[in-house]
Amino acid sequence: MDKRQLEERFFKVLMLVSALIVVGSLLAVLVVVIVRGMPAITLSTLTQTPKGGYYLGREGGILNAIVGSLYLAIGATTLAFVIGLPTALYLHEYASRSRLAGSIRQSLDVLWSVPSIIYGSFVFTLMIYLGMRASLLAGIIAVALLELPIMTRAIDEVIRTVPIKLKEASYALGATRLETVLGVTIRQAFPGILMGILLAFGRGIGDAASVLFTAGYADNVPTSLFAPAASLPLAVFFLLATPFPEVQQRAYAAGAILLVIVLILTVGSRLLSKKFTRFVIR
Repeated sequence: MDKRQLEERFFKVLMLVSALIVVGSLLAVLVVVIVRGMPAITLSTLTQTPKGGYYLGREGGILNAIVGSLYLAIGATTLAFVIGLPTALYLHEYASRSRLAGSIRQSLDVLWSVPSIIYGSFVFTLMIYLGMRASLLAGIIAVALLELPIMTRAIDEVIRTVPIKLKEASYALGATRLETVLGVTIRQAFPGILMGILLAFGRGIGDAASVLFTAGYADNVPTSLFAPAASLPLAVFFLLATPFPEVQQRAYAAGAILLVIVLILTVGSRLLSKKFTRFVIR
């Protein structure tokens, strides 16, 4: 066996081991959380809010955290999408090679690496200045700031993959730049845009630091944007902090529910992505 064959085998083994570590880590997390959390997942857990003494092991559920997490993630993802999609289209279609576009991309890359607690602290400072209390609206803004650079850069990179010949053909047929963006660019990049939305959504629904001081925590389902909202990550944090084993088991149940939500969205988005990929020209 010569040196090149030896190197090839070595790197094949290395890639296989790396893949097994990644898959094994995911399976380990899933097994631990689901096995420890499933016994505590009952109908009351999913359909009831915490009752008196719930954090001492008595009756109740985490409906408030489930609904609050969905409100926070859906609201934040919608807000980030409304801002992020036009930004990504501007960067690629109108200012792709300008210094401004390069500065914006670099700023987004920096914002991507900023810890989520910084976004929460920033919004919390604004709340103090404006005299606001912890609320669903403040939590949505904090999570949207967290998701915005992730979604914008993901969409920006996806738009880069749209063949230039398709846009040139659209221009040749008399379409304006806006018509080309809406009818060609977005249509061709839609599967990737969907994955970018999911990536940001998954990051938002699983974050605790950004909503700790902004969304607050309440045992009731929020009825307005100005009411405090619970979330599953904070439910896990508060339930694990108790000394009662049965309450700690409920924390794993909350984590399992969060994992199931993310897995359902991941599988659903991939199915939708495959459905719309047939319209993509490569």
